[in-house]
Amino acid sequence: MNRPNSELNFEFVALMASLMSIVALAIDALLPAISEIGISINSFDPTENQLLIIMIFLGLGVGQLFLGPLSDNFGRKPIVYIGFAIFAVASLICILAPNLEVMLIGRILQGIGLSAPRTVTISIIRDMYKGNYMARIMSFVTAFFILVPVVAPAIGKLILDTIGWKAIFYMQLFFGLLIAIWFWKRQPETLKAANRIRFTSHVFTDGLKEFIRYRETLAFTMISGLITGAFLVYLSASQHVFEDQYGLKDTFPYIFAGLAISIGLSTFLNGTLVMRFGMRKLSFMALAAFCAIALLYVLLFWNSKNPSVIVLVGFLSAQFFCLGFMWGNFRSIAMEPIGHIAGIGAAINGFVSTILSIPIATYIGSFVQDSVWPLFAGLSVCGVLSLVIFLMFGNRMAMFGNVGV
Repeated sequence: MNRPNSELNFEFVALMASLMSIVALAIDALLPAISEIGISINSFDPTENQLLIIMIFLGLGVGQLFLGPLSDNFGRKPIVYIGFAIFAVASLICILAPNLEVMLIGRILQGIGLSAPRTVTISIIRDMYKGNYMARIMSFVTAFFILVPVVAPAIGKLILDTIGWKAIFYMQLFFGLLIAIWFWKRQPETLKAANRIRFTSHVFTDGLKEFIRYRETLAFTMISGLITGAFLVYLSASQHVFEDQYGLKDTFPYIFAGLAISIGLSTFLNGTLVMRFGMRKLSFMALAAFCAIALLYVLLFWNSKNPSVIVLVGFLSAQFFCLGFMWGNFRSIAMEPIGHIAGIGAAINGFVSTILSIPIATYIGSFVQDSVWPLFAGLSVCGVLSLVIFLMFGNRMAMFGNVGV
C-alpha cells in the first residue's frame, strides 16, 4: 500500500515508534547508572562495564534472525507478544544478577526479546508501504522514537538518585506492558494469510539466497552495520567520556539529550524532504558530510588533548545531524527490493548490520580511555568505508539524477 500524504496515520506512526522506543529505553535509561551497577556487581573496569550496552545489541542481532522468519509464518502480532515475554524474564535476571557475567546474560536476553518488536515494526511498515513513502514513514517513526533517548538518561538518573538502579528495570517493564497492551488493542495484523511463509529448516538458506541476489540490499546492509558500529562506540562510551574524562556527571543526561535532539531534528527533516529529493540522494549527501566532519576532527586534534566540551558537543551534534538522513533511508533502500520476504529480509538485514557493528564498537571502544580522538578516528574509518561501498554499489542514477516519487 502506498497511501497519499493526507492519510498519514498519526497513531500508527506513534505506535510503531513506541515499539521501537522500548529498545532505546532499555539502553539509554541505564547509561547514568553504569558506574553504580558496576560497583553493585563488583565490576570496576569502565571498558568492561561498556559491555552492558554493547551486549544488548548482540541479543538484538541474534534474536531477530529467528523471530523475523517466525513472524512470516505466524503473523506479526504473536511474535511481538513472545518478545515482550522474553524481555520481562530477562529484566528480572538483570535485577537479581550477582555479577557482571549474569548481568550480561540478562542484557543479551533483553536484546533477544526486544528484537521482536524492533524487527516486526520494520516488517509491518514494509507490509503497508514501499519506496520513498516507506522512507518517509520510517523517518517520522524514527523522529518520534528519538524522543526517548532525549529523556531516558534524565529519567534514569532521577530514578537512580531517588530509588536505585534496579528500579530502572522495573520502569522498563512497566512501559513495555503499556506498549504491549496498546499494540494488542489497536494494531491489526498486517500479514495476510495468503502471504505467509511456512517456517522450515530451509527458511534461512532460502531467505539468504534471495537476500544476496540484490546487491543494493547487501551493500546497504553492510553500510548500516558500519555506521551503527561507529555510533555504538559513542553510545557505550558516552558515560565514561562525559563523566570520567570531562567530570560532567550531573550534566551528562542533558548533554546526551541535546545530541539526541540533533538526530531527531534531522530525522524529521528527512521525512519532509525524502519525497522531494529521494532517499538515495539525501543519504549520500549526509554520508559524505559525516565523513568530512569526522576527518576534520581527526586532523585538528591529532596528538592533542581533548578539546573543550563545547567544541566536542559541536562536532558530535554535526555528526549526529547527518545520522538522521542515513539510518532510516539506508534501511529503506535495503528493504525496498525484498518486500516479498519482508520478515526474513528484515531479520537478515538487522542481524548482519548488528553483528557487524558489535566487534567494531568493542574494538574501537577499547581505545576510548583517556581521549575522545579514537572515537572520531573510528567514525572516519567506518564513514569512508561506507562511502566507498555506496559509490560502488549504489544506484548512481537515483543518487545524482532526477528522483521521482
